[in-house]
Amino acid sequence: MVAAGGILAVLAGSSPATGAEALPSQADMWRIIQQQNRQIEALTRNQKATDERLEATGDAVEEVRRGGSGAASSDTQIGGYGELHYNSGKKSGDDELDFHRFVLFVNHEFTDSIRFYSELEVEHALAGEGQPGEVELEQAFLEFDLNRNNQIKTGLFLVPVGILNETHEPPTFFGVERNPVERNIIPTTWWEGGVSFVNRHDSGFTTEVALHSGLDVDTGTFLIRTGRQKVAQADADNLAATARLKWTAIPGVEVAASAQYQQDMTQSDFAEEISATLFEVHADIRKGPWGFRALFAQWDLDGTAPAALGRDKQVGWYLEPAYYCESAFGEIGFFARYNVYDNNAGNSTDTESAQVDVGVNFWPHENVVLKADLQVNKDPGAMPADDEIANFGLGFMF
Repeated sequence: MVAAGGILAVLAGSSPATGAEALPSQADMWRIIQQQNRQIEALTRNQKATDERLEATGDAVEEVRRGGSGAASSDTQIGGYGELHYNSGKKSGDDELDFHRFVLFVNHEFTDSIRFYSELEVEHALAGEGQPGEVELEQAFLEFDLNRNNQIKTGLFLVPVGILNETHEPPTFFGVERNPVERNIIPTTWWEGGVSFVNRHDSGFTTEVALHSGLDVDTGTFLIRTGRQKVAQADADNLAATARLKWTAIPGVEVAASAQYQQDMTQSDFAEEISATLFEVHADIRKGPWGFRALFAQWDLDGTAPAALGRDKQVGWYLEPAYYCESAFGEIGFFARYNVYDNNAGNSTDTESAQVDVGVNFWPHENVVLKADLQVNKDPGAMPADDEIANFGLGFMF
């Protein structure tokens, strides 16, 4: 096309032969065609060089995306959360200010179907010998997509039970302190090492089945919370199995039930096997300005030793209604929570503890929260039996 255009231009500029004017000779036409061919070859070479530069740029971008050549990968994400608490109460003694938790998440996507998740936490701001805090690895697992609805995760992960155990960032729950049922009965935060299979059905049901390390309870008390090994050279003579069925088909509604079984929660270090079964069910609802949470959890321990302490049965539950409203500065939420728990529910005496919480959350940003609440404890085994604590806190996540 370029050569033809050049020829036509020459011809268009030539008028019929008159006098000294004449049409180009055959040799002139050949020279014009050769010149146009050279121009075409030059354009082709330039286009090839441009294509090569674009391809090299694309390769460099892909290398950065994968994290090569020492560059930061766009598939690696950093996040975290933290919370500061101020507690003031009668029985608690001196008032206390505590940066309770600071957590960092580091996650990475290797491919569209292979991911890594981790969570590293510092508790009470200062760790070390004689210090109040701890440094803990709460999550470190790989997740593999088998297909659109099925996944396998393996490593160190949060046990799929309760409301707070898997989702406990400060802006996501009411109250400065976590509720006592999910501290003493569940016990949050609770992580184990193992493997888990997850199926997410299009109907809104999610099923998870996990085989993982188990508890190793203090055989002098048989309190559930003492059994967390935190996957730190954990005794694995007796593993545990956990299953959960969760339904989230309606936006703002979660209903779930979990069960766990462990053949011997003393890890074979006691005179008798103490098998343990946990059952938990909860609902978490947010519709418009109204919110509601409810949870019930119960442990059954089989053995004469826990029965002698009344700890063959340990149970707890709570109800938490809430109301949300908007302001010019952010969202405000009011809540009340009634908690009942008993780690000695297997005995015939009154050992049931109750706690009432009333308070407010203020979110100037959806990931930033300021909290205040009044906590009233009724513990028949304590002196005095009643205690009032005022709590103030701030929290964030990113």
